[in-house]
Amino acid sequence: MKMKRTFLFIFSLLVGAVAAQEKQVSDSATVKTERYGIRIGADLYRAGRSAFDSRYKGFELVADYRLTRRFWLAAELGNESVDSDEEQLDFTTRGSYLKAGFDYNCYENWLDMENVISIGLRYGFSTFSHTLRNYEIYNPNPYFGEAAPVAVNREFDALNASWLEVVAGVKVEVFDNIFVGFSARLNYLISDKKPDNFDNLYIPGFNRTYESKFGVGLNYTLTYFIPIYKAAVK
Repeated sequence: MKMKRTFLFIFSLLVGAVAAQEKQVSDSATVKTERYGIRIGADLYRAGRSAFDSRYKGFELVADYRLTRRFWLAAELGNESVDSDEEQLDFTTRGSYLKAGFDYNCYENWLDMENVISIGLRYGFSTFSHTLRNYEIYNPNPYFGEAAPVAVNREFDALNASWLEVVAGVKVEVFDNIFVGFSARLNYLISDKKPDNFDNLYIPGFNRTYESKFGVGLNYTLTYFIPIYKAAVK
């Protein structure tokens, strides 16, 4: 009888250990993890415009890094050359820009999806130059015809500007680790160094100034996600 009790006690310990191990494996299998890493790519809008618009040349590289489950650090680096033929002005703007800030993902993904619906903020800074080729003097009463354009061919360099951007956008994973995105931007000009007897009608990265401190922008991006590590969802 004593041996039988001892056998039952040992058997119950073994069964309990196996059950605990199976529960631990089951619990670990049901823990949800999410990937953290960096996304890098380019703006398709500027690349396409450069191909079809002879007055525009530009590119923009984009990157973002997943800092927390909701927040992504984000940056854009670009260069633009724009020939602007206004009603009374003919000039070219050339320059580079950098934008840095963050995005907040408002979207709760299903299962293993990694799509993004975000709102964010950027600080932008640009250095650029204008080349004014000619201008026309405004004539409110052109009865005797318009005045001939005045040739200038002068370059205004060492110009700069800074601004803030409110960004709203989406990114959708179309293939493994490949994302297509779109964002719209509302810009507010903080500061700009203006040339003598001229104005910054176009700022690389900011776009047209429209005689005010506000501007708008957009981009279409193609990015590739490089996973670095995984973390459990709490």
